[in-house]
Amino acid sequence: MATETVAKPRTSVRVGVQKFGTFLSGMIMPNIGAFIAWGLITALFIEKGWIPVAELGGFGTNAEGDPNVGIVGPMVTYLLPILIAYTGGRMVYDVRGGVVGAIATMGVIAGTDAPMFIGAMIMGPLGAWTMKKIDALWDGKIRPGFEMLVNNFSAGIWGALLALGGFYGLSWVVQRFTDGAGAVVGFLVNNGLLPLTSIFIEPAKVLFLNNAINHGVLTPLGIQQSLEQGKSILFLLEANPGPGLGILLAYMFFGRGAARASAPGAAIIHFLGGIHEIYFPYVLMKPILILAAIGGGMAGIATMAITNSGLVAPAAPGSIIAVLAQTSRDSYVGVILAVVLATAVSFLIAAVILRTSKNKGDDDLSAATSRMEAMKGKKSSVSSALTGDQAGTSGAQPGTVLTRPVRNIVFACDAGMGSSAMGASVLRNKIKAAGFPEVKVTNSAIANLNDTFDVVVTHQDLTERAQPRTSSAVHYSVDNFMNSPKYEEIVELVRISNSEGAASETGTTAEPASGAQPAAAAPTAAAGHGAHTAEPAPAAGAQATDGQAAEGKGVLLRESVILNGTATERDAAIDEAGKLLLDRGAVDVSYVHAMHEREESVSTYMGSFLAIPHGTNDAKEHINHSAVSIIRYPEGIDWGGKQVKFVVGVAGLNNEHLHILSSIAKIFTNKAQVAQLEEATTVDEVLELFRKVNA
Repeated sequence: MATETVAKPRTSVRVGVQKFGTFLSGMIMPNIGAFIAWGLITALFIEKGWIPVAELGGFGTNAEGDPNVGIVGPMVTYLLPILIAYTGGRMVYDVRGGVVGAIATMGVIAGTDAPMFIGAMIMGPLGAWTMKKIDALWDGKIRPGFEMLVNNFSAGIWGALLALGGFYGLSWVVQRFTDGAGAVVGFLVNNGLLPLTSIFIEPAKVLFLNNAINHGVLTPLGIQQSLEQGKSILFLLEANPGPGLGILLAYMFFGRGAARASAPGAAIIHFLGGIHEIYFPYVLMKPILILAAIGGGMAGIATMAITNSGLVAPAAPGSIIAVLAQTSRDSYVGVILAVVLATAVSFLIAAVILRTSKNKGDDDLSAATSRMEAMKGKKSSVSSALTGDQAGTSGAQPGTVLTRPVRNIVFACDAGMGSSAMGASVLRNKIKAAGFPEVKVTNSAIANLNDTFDVVVTHQDLTERAQPRTSSAVHYSVDNFMNSPKYEEIVELVRISNSEGAASETGTTAEPASGAQPAAAAPTAAAGHGAHTAEPAPAAGAQATDGQAAEGKGVLLRESVILNGTATERDAAIDEAGKLLLDRGAVDVSYVHAMHEREESVSTYMGSFLAIPHGTNDAKEHINHSAVSIIRYPEGIDWGGKQVKFVVGVAGLNNEHLHILSSIAKIFTNKAQVAQLEEATTVDEVLELFRKVNA
C-alpha cells in the first residue's frame, strides 16, 4: 500500500507539553470509570444528594454516636489516588512499577487530609522510575533461583522508603501547591475572571495541549472542591461541548463542499460521543474560528459562575450524556444553559466569520485533518468521519498517514510469549543491520496492547483483534514470523520515515508497504500495558552447561533436547514438546492443554521448518518456571499444511526465555545454521550451536 510519511522534527516546546499532557491523561483516563462511580455515589448518597444515606454518604452519626465514615470519603482519599499511582507506575515500569508507585503514594495520602491526586501523579511514576533504575544495578548479576527473593524484597524496601519520604516531605509540598492553586482559582471566581481562562483553554484544545491543564490541574482541584462543596465548576471549563458544536453548526449552514457535508456527522460524534477532536480540523481550516470557540467557552463559564452550577465529578469523554450524568442535583438548569449559550455564542461568531469570508473551506478539510494529526503526533481515531477513509474495514487501504518517524514497533500474538518474541528478534536484527539501532522492537500479548506504537505486526489471523487497540498504528499481517517478505517492507518504512529528507516541511511520500493494513478507525481501548522488549537480557540458563543441568537450573537443558521425535502429526508433537516441559516441572498439565488451545486459535508455524507451540495468555498462571524444549523430526511432520522439522516448546516467565528464543531466531534465519541443526548427531552439537550464536 502507499504509506504517506510526514516525519517532522518533534522537539518543540509544544510537543514537549503534548507528551507531558498525554502522560498525565494516561494516568487519569484508564480510571475514569472509578471517577464516574465515585461521582454517581456522591450525587446520590451525600447529605445534599438525590437519596441521602448517612451510612454511605458519610454524614451524621451511627447508633453508637460515632461519625459515619461512608464510602464517598474513602474512595476519593484512598481508592482514586492509589489507582492513579498504580496506573502511572505501570506506564513507566509495568506491574512492578505500579506496585511500588502505589506503595509510595500511601505515604503522601497519609501525610495530609486533602485528596492527594497530584501527589499520586508524582509518586506513581517517580516510584516506578527509581525502581527501574535500582533494578538495573543488579540486572544479570543475581544467581539463578534468587530472582524472586531479590525482586520482592527490593520492591518492598524501596516502596517503604518512598512512602516514608512522601509522608514526611512530599505531602507537605503538594499540600502547599494545592492550596496555592486553589487560591488562584478562588481569586478568579471571586473577581469574575474565570471566563478569561477560555483564552488559554480553547486554543490549547486545538493544539492538543489541553491534557496537561485539564488532567494535571483542573481535575485534581475540581475533585477537592467537589468534596468540600458537593460540586465544582472546574470540571466543565474544558469539557463543555458547546463551543465545538457551535462551530460545526455554523459549517452546516454556511460552509461549502466537504466541510459542509461532513459537519452533521461530526456534530453527532462531538456532542453525543464526546470526541472533541473531531471539530479541530474545521478550526484549522480557518484559524480565526478560534475566536468562536473562545467566545463560546467564556459564555459557558460565565453562565455557570452566575448560576453557581457545577459537576460532581469529571465528565469524560466530554459528551453531553457524561456532562448531565455528573451534574450536581441543584445545577441542571445552569449546566444546560451553559451548554446552550456556549453553543449559541460560538455559532453566531463562527457564522459571521464564514459569511464574511471569501474562502468557505471548500477543499481544505483533508489537509486540515492531516495538519491536526501532525500536531497530535499520530493518526486520529475519528479522522475517517471527516475524510471518508474506511481504513481497516476491508484489507489494505491507501492513505495511511504516519506523522512521525517510526520509533516503536511491536509484534503481538495471543500470549506475547513465543511467536511474537521470535518475530521481534528477527526484525530487530534486520533493522539494526539497516543502521537504525535506536528503533525499539518489542513483543506483547494482544490483550496488553495500547495505542502507543508506530507499527504493529501480527499473524494474519490476529490482525482484526489488534487493530482496535492500536488504531493509530500501521498494521502488517504476516503468515510467517521467521522470513516474511513484509519485514523488508517494514525496514524500508523505517528507513524512509527516519531519513533526513523525510524531515522536510513538505514531507516524503513512500510506497514500500504493499501489505500494510491501516488500523481500524475505532476508539482506543483503555490503555493496557505489558509489552516487553524481546531483546533479551542475559537470562539464567541461556547457555545450558553440564553444571547447570546437574543443578536442574536453566531455561534450555540437555534433557530438553530430542534429536529424533516420535510424533507423526501436529497434536502429538505438541504433546511431546509439552511432556518435556512437564518433566522439568516447568508447567502443569493445564498448560499443555493450553498449548493445543493456542494452536487451534492461530498456528505457531514460524517458517524455515520451525514451529514454537506455547500456551495462551491466560495459561501463564500454569507456568512454574521458564523452560524451552527442542525436538527434531528428521522426516518432517505436517503442521497445518506446512512441513515442520523442529518443534520448540516454550513456557516463559519474566522474559527469561527470550534469550533462547533470540538465539533460535538467529539460527533459523541462517540457512547454513539450519542445515547444521538438520545434520547434528548429538545433543552437544545442538547446544554448542546455540552457544556460538549467543557469543
